[in-house]
Amino acid sequence: MKIYKLLFLGLGLTTMSSCSDFLDQTSPSELDNGATFDNTYYTELALNKVYGSLTQDQTYSNFMPIIAGTNTDCELIDGLGADASNTSSERGNMNYNMNPGWAQIAKVWDAMYGVIENANLVVDGVNKSQLLQQGGSTRNTMLRFQAEAKTLRAMVYFDLVRLFGDIPFKTESSNSNLSNVYIGKTDRDAIMDSLIVDLKEAIAYLPWAGVDGYTTEHVTKGYAHGLLANIAMTRAGYVIREQAKEGYVNGQNSDPNYPTQRCSDEKRKELYQLAEKHLVAVISSGKHQLNSSVEEYWRLMNISQLDQTYQENLFEIPMGLNKSGELGYTIGYRVNGVSALFGPKGNSSGKLKLTAPYYMSFVDGDIRRDMTCAISQLGTEKNTNEFKESMLGNTPFALYCSKWDYRKMMENKTWYAAVLASDQKVSSGINVVKMRYPQILLMYAEVVNELHGKDAAAAGCSLTATGALKEIHDRAFAASDKRETAWNELMQKEFFDAIVMENAWELAGEGVRKYDLIRWNLLSEKIDEFKTTYTNAVYNATYPKYVNFKYRTDNPMYIDMTSLVFGNKVGGEYQNKAFFGAETDDSSQKNLKVNLPSISSGLNNAVKNRYLLPIASTTISTSNGKLHNSYGYSD
Repeated sequence: MKIYKLLFLGLGLTTMSSCSDFLDQTSPSELDNGATFDNTYYTELALNKVYGSLTQDQTYSNFMPIIAGTNTDCELIDGLGADASNTSSERGNMNYNMNPGWAQIAKVWDAMYGVIENANLVVDGVNKSQLLQQGGSTRNTMLRFQAEAKTLRAMVYFDLVRLFGDIPFKTESSNSNLSNVYIGKTDRDAIMDSLIVDLKEAIAYLPWAGVDGYTTEHVTKGYAHGLLANIAMTRAGYVIREQAKEGYVNGQNSDPNYPTQRCSDEKRKELYQLAEKHLVAVISSGKHQLNSSVEEYWRLMNISQLDQTYQENLFEIPMGLNKSGELGYTIGYRVNGVSALFGPKGNSSGKLKLTAPYYMSFVDGDIRRDMTCAISQLGTEKNTNEFKESMLGNTPFALYCSKWDYRKMMENKTWYAAVLASDQKVSSGINVVKMRYPQILLMYAEVVNELHGKDAAAAGCSLTATGALKEIHDRAFAASDKRETAWNELMQKEFFDAIVMENAWELAGEGVRKYDLIRWNLLSEKIDEFKTTYTNAVYNATYPKYVNFKYRTDNPMYIDMTSLVFGNKVGGEYQNKAFFGAETDDSSQKNLKVNLPSISSGLNNAVKNRYLLPIASTTISTSNGKLHNSYGYSD
């Protein structure tokens, strides 16, 4: 077994409503590299191989967008109590009780490095191509292919660094004699510095979204700018390190042996200025905007329809219906049981959960609360065998993330027909969004506030830090009075704290927040804060004990969500279900006394702030002695 595994995926032709051709993977493997990269058609097929390898469960179909983003203050893996220490599955490992023997780690490592190897082949092949000598459109096309490969490689390396810390780093294709395969770790700061250089070069050759039919299912110029900014801000932020670095700043909750540190103030300012420059490029271009309706944004995502009006997504990894894509299935509104409505499989699981304190943090009128948090599910009732919607009840750590929702996905007729016809899981084909415009605005607000203050704007941009944050905030409210009341309340906080809160309200469930909390050195603090908030709410009886509701008159299978009344029981036509405050009347208080302590229980156990995954034991054993674990993990 090698550190890098070249994966030639056998993914056949797939028709997708989002019009991607990346799953058309006719392989040029019968050609030598010279013949492949002296032909634009075969070069594009080689590039498609890179995109196609992003659709594996161990890369971006499942692990990265869903599993890797747990656990935070608002997003949890579905492991509570004894399950939270089960080191053979994600339920224990993502509660930070990590085990180098967990088989999934090796699969992720191999698959991610397989993507990198495919990208290296394209980068090297284009460098050696005779087509670069021709000039004109052919040369530009080849350089664009190479820029896409460099950007995808940077994206994957960046994610690997955020998962594992210091890792092997290689930007050339593997030699047949394996002479450049078995290598040790490179410091992550050096890796991120190199990725920034690559992205600066790639940006020049990448088109903006919408130019000459170029869609967000390719890496766009806007995404490369945004990725570079994100890497620069991560490079400037806090990370747990294998050993202390001279001249670096220690953070709170720092382990004596494996300190949490960031770079010097001077270097941090330089990196924030770099990020600012690239964020300004995206904002000033006007190529990406917020969809005017948050509901419409998520409707389009659920039916796999590209938004080519606003281009809110800077890059979305194209998935294939019934081929790849776990969004809506492994994460999403829960559909449990066979029914005429959703077919003989009739199941969407919710591995990623949201929390009661997160749900209760939304202010009145914020559309995103019910767009993000599901306090109900569809299923077959035991007593009546009736398939209908029911309230979840007192499940403060097990709300579903309703950004992806079978009820919305039904509008995609192709998907719906596949679900009705199959008694097996149907992969949704919903694209995985790697960055959308709200992240650009949040990062911009952060860097401008730090460099110039909240009421200032960056050079070359008229948007202030406050204005950027308000764009995101305003979209979330339909009623102007509630919008302004909520904004005024938010502005009573320190501006950075307001950014942290808006980050949660806008991005929960999307695999983003965890890594922002890490670079801010707030992961442990915010998890503790969420636990304290819940504990205080139980002891002070501040959460409602019941949710009262009615069923819709036009379709009594569904609850009328406009009828909800929280608090004490309401009589008449209302039904009721215990809610988060019911814990005060429950003598066992299992949520408070058993489940809550188990959540993220390993984060500060053996080593403080140990959020990084270990390298798998099998990977270490086959590395020819080049790799070993750190942070207190065994090999």
